[in-house]
Amino acid sequence: MKRPFTTKEKLEEISREIPTPFHIYDEKGIRENARLVKKAFSWNKGFREYFAVKAEPNPVILKILKEEGCGCDCSSLTELMMAKAIGNDGEMTMFSSNDTPPEEYVYAHDMNAIVNLDDFTMIDCYAQAVGSFPKKMCCRYNPGGVFKVSNGIMDTPGESKYGMTDEQLFKAFRILKKNGVEEFGIHSFLVSNAMTNDYYPMLAKLLFQLAVELHRDTGCHITFINLSGGVGIPYKPDDKANDILAIGEGVRRAYEEVLVPAGMGDVAIYTEMGRFMTGPYGALVTRAIHEKNIMKHYIGVDACACNLMRPAMYGAYHHITVMGKEDAPLTNIYDVTGSLCENNDKFAVDRMLPKIEIGDLLYIHDTGAHGFSMGYNYNGKLRSAEVLLHEDGSFEKIRRAETPADYFATFSELPIYDRLIARAVS
Repeated sequence: MKRPFTTKEKLEEISREIPTPFHIYDEKGIRENARLVKKAFSWNKGFREYFAVKAEPNPVILKILKEEGCGCDCSSLTELMMAKAIGNDGEMTMFSSNDTPPEEYVYAHDMNAIVNLDDFTMIDCYAQAVGSFPKKMCCRYNPGGVFKVSNGIMDTPGESKYGMTDEQLFKAFRILKKNGVEEFGIHSFLVSNAMTNDYYPMLAKLLFQLAVELHRDTGCHITFINLSGGVGIPYKPDDKANDILAIGEGVRRAYEEVLVPAGMGDVAIYTEMGRFMTGPYGALVTRAIHEKNIMKHYIGVDACACNLMRPAMYGAYHHITVMGKEDAPLTNIYDVTGSLCENNDKFAVDRMLPKIEIGDLLYIHDTGAHGFSMGYNYNGKLRSAEVLLHEDGSFEKIRRAETPADYFATFSELPIYDRLIARAVS
């Protein structure tokens, strides 16, 4: 059974100061998980987790992870700026982008971030933008075809827009070496939300074998291999959670089997997880405000898909707890909906839940990654506040809710702007 990391009483206390909906994060859970990941890969002297900023781009969360030894994995200019603002410049930031504007390479270069080139053509793009290459760079690899674990197809890299082919990767290493790059990294991301302990070890073995071939063929000094993200979390109550200690041990065995005999036992292992790092330690808290009975039984809440896009976007499951009724019988079938003018604005469809009363608090689990960060403003909806629950039980607002003035601010250069603001607040 999935349990909230806080209580109804605490959420009611918070909501008196910070109205629903809001996303809430568990500092204790985030810190303990970061330490567990570090322990899982402690056998590797150079290990570092580069938290995927896109999963939860809040500087307070990033600083917590920084305190636990994590760097930042960034994919855009503003994410780079956020990483720099919290002190994660230099090699504490990995810039893994695609279809990259030249000015973003300039910014990454100026903050001495490690740049991960997604495409062979980005070599010329980088050179033209920056003028020279750093001593350390990374290239992203795409093996194509399908990726299987235990005879099951997990994903189809051949359909992915990311990374370089084998031929392009070898050619890229030679060109970069000729242009002064001295330390090389390999990066690959093949699967999203993998619910198996086998994914990282299998990917690692693939990349370790590739690293040995690249070193022998090009003479390049490969100093790190980035396994990227993809380690999943149990969204459903019956899902079996991944064991990060077993995953780390599986990667160690592949390392000892492939890299050590090749004289490459000094290669650092990097990861850039987002979902696994913070996903289970966040929740969307919303209140039931309407009940509707037509062909189906609907509970309307004060959040909508603009606060959590995943269920509407691709039918993702997020467990729901009715606070104060954690152990009540599941007697009612509901669609739990928001107020967008879209029929897919549903957090749950045909979900068995306890009887819900107007005013009940609903706790939507596992929104600590790709929850708030995927928010948007359709229908003029405004993004919610974010709250951090500290280890001592106190709480802190780490992002205020948007206001209509925020929404209208991008019209500020238009003559109508002043009238918009004046009439809206009058």
